[in-house]
Amino acid sequence: MENKSHALAAGIFVVVVAALLAGLGLWLTRDRTDYTLYELSSKDSVSGLQPEAAVRYKGVAVGKVTRIGFDPKMAGNVLIRIAVNESAPISPTTFAQLGYQGVTGLAHIQLDDADAPIQPPPPGDSGLPRLTLKSSSFSQIAEQGPAILAQVQEATERINKLLGDENQARLALTLDNLAKAAGSANTLVQRIDNTVATKLDPALATVPAVAQDARATLQSLRTAGDNAAAAAGEVRSAVAKLSVEGGPIDKIADSSQSLSDAADRFGRVSLPRLNNAADEAARAARRLGRTASGISDNPQSLIYGNGSASAGPGEPGFVPPTRLAPAP
Repeated sequence: MENKSHALAAGIFVVVVAALLAGLGLWLTRDRTDYTLYELSSKDSVSGLQPEAAVRYKGVAVGKVTRIGFDPKMAGNVLIRIAVNESAPISPTTFAQLGYQGVTGLAHIQLDDADAPIQPPPPGDSGLPRLTLKSSSFSQIAEQGPAILAQVQEATERINKLLGDENQARLALTLDNLAKAAGSANTLVQRIDNTVATKLDPALATVPAVAQDARATLQSLRTAGDNAAAAAGEVRSAVAKLSVEGGPIDKIADSSQSLSDAADRFGRVSLPRLNNAADEAARAARRLGRTASGISDNPQSLIYGNGSASAGPGEPGFVPPTRLAPAP
């Protein structure tokens, strides 16, 4: 009897202390801020955005998300209701955008100002003012991904067409003609030199300065011909290196294919994993809420556990112990 009375007193004490702590926590965490309600309507996906998510104005927390649903006026649009501190400098140039926190996939509402006033959307059925919700950078990248891949594919096809067999044959023919022209120029220089040496020596002897200049000019022409032939050889070698298997052209094609594969893996693997991480975090929060609610509804479970305890004196269902008969 006495042990049960002590247990009852301890249970009442725990309940009272828990109620006091809960009241103290509510008093300390009560929100006295005055909020102004706004609505946002978006046709884009809002994955990672949850109720109670933060609303930030240029990085400063100024409110929270109060509701996420569907817009009854525009089929397929998501309707987001936010509460913004009245002290936040909301102006006709203010617009909203989804922001993401690192690699967790959790989203929040980011408010910012444009350079010029923005015409706000008309209010909905609730009559609350609406802010313009622009697409986030992440959404824009996801939308532009197919266009980027298409441009890379088109560039690759043009490079392959430019370096096709027919164009390579034409380039090789041009280099051969250039080499032949250089050889002809070298032969012409030799003939001029021979003519000057055999037939114009008497005349050149009378004008040694002119002869010296002519020889220097002929030597320059010979050097130019040799340089042209060397340049033609180098160009032919460079074209051969570009066309060789595993060369720069093949590496460009491989890099383009790797970029296409990376974008495809990002769309098929990374995005689903980010969405799964956000769903797991939401489920963990709901489990924690259910546990706290169970303890608040049945605080004596901290002492007796989840099972029901026997009734004590004065409680319905109490059965006094049976007195043992004295021994004869």
